[in-house]
Amino acid sequence: MIVRHRSLLILTSVLTTGALTLSACGSRDEDKKSGDGEKTTVVIGVDAPLSGDLSAIGLGIKNSVDLAAKVANKNKEVPGVTFKTEPLDDVANASTGGQNATKLVGMKDVLGVVGPLNSNVAQSMQKTFSAANLVQISPANTNPTLTQGTKYLTSKQREFKTYFRTATTDALQGPFAAQYAYNQLKLKKVYVVDNKLTYGAGLAQTFRDEFKKLGGKVVATDHINKDDRDFGAISTKIKNSGADFVYFGGEYPNGAPLSKQIKDAGAKIPLIGGDALQSLDYVKLAGKAANGDFATSVGAPVDKLDTAKKFISDYQAGGYKEPYETYGGLSYDAAWAIIQAVKQVVNDNDGKLPSDARQKITEATQKVSFNGVTGQVAFDQYGDTTNKTLTVYQVKNGKHTPVKTGELEQ
Repeated sequence: MIVRHRSLLILTSVLTTGALTLSACGSRDEDKKSGDGEKTTVVIGVDAPLSGDLSAIGLGIKNSVDLAAKVANKNKEVPGVTFKTEPLDDVANASTGGQNATKLVGMKDVLGVVGPLNSNVAQSMQKTFSAANLVQISPANTNPTLTQGTKYLTSKQREFKTYFRTATTDALQGPFAAQYAYNQLKLKKVYVVDNKLTYGAGLAQTFRDEFKKLGGKVVATDHINKDDRDFGAISTKIKNSGADFVYFGGEYPNGAPLSKQIKDAGAKIPLIGGDALQSLDYVKLAGKAANGDFATSVGAPVDKLDTAKKFISDYQAGGYKEPYETYGGLSYDAAWAIIQAVKQVVNDNDGKLPSDARQKITEATQKVSFNGVTGQVAFDQYGDTTNKTLTVYQVKNGKHTPVKTGELEQ
């Protein structure tokens, strides 16, 4: 069931020198006024796996959004508005993500949401946010259908105007990996494995199509379950297949043990995958077997960007226990896009937030454009990022090292 709510704001009792009045149902709560001024709290929801196998990445998302809110408050980015975050744990589960979407919609001071990590989780949230006109920006979803529809290969169609992302799609990432494997690494035979989920299966499909188009041979295609950790049987099949490498569509909790067991079986070939393998935990779980493996990821390496220097410095100074991980910069930019949309709506409404703030903020997000942590941040007509940069990483000496950054060759 899709729950519809009116878009209201909760006033908080905070002293401020620059008062911001709020129009909601034409009335104000006198008990929440302090002195001669008011301050409005705008909450940015965060949905990510904060526990479980993918928590390393999820906590990096949460912390990066938290940092964006703190920087906005410190700089008084939107006069009269204080930003807070409301993080919810989806444990990388679609059903839980759907429940979180309903919770966030019900929190009337939530005016934007960053997340989720997993594309199948996003599918469970989109309709709920759309019905409530609540903007959602994912820093990590890469499945093309989320923005361009199930028939995106032949006829792109955007279904949800509230959904955006700062990560580019697997329509580019899969082929980017195929081109690198075939043209740069000179690998001609691949064994493809995926975890049957929206992200993994979709990524593997786009890789497979491009690799075959280039002249490569897919010697076999296989599937695993997301909870599988014993890959003895499939590792033997891979060893006997004669494949030059394995392409894996899925996340690091599967990918790391798969890589290790392939090598243990005697197949000294690299495993290549997508952005969900480009995590510190991939190397921790796979150990020495990870060396020589590859992962593509969205965007350029954050630690190599001049635009990211302040983000990295602020993150380190923020005292966060967990690293910002794969999507830290993209998460910060997603939160900052919401903050800039709020700023535009306030400026357009004489320093006030209107009663239909959620709808107005969604509309303003479509027009957002700024120089962010990961480069220029803006969205096209489908809600996709206009930044199409991708990077190939190779694990060297226990660390993901960038070996190529660029865009897909068309």
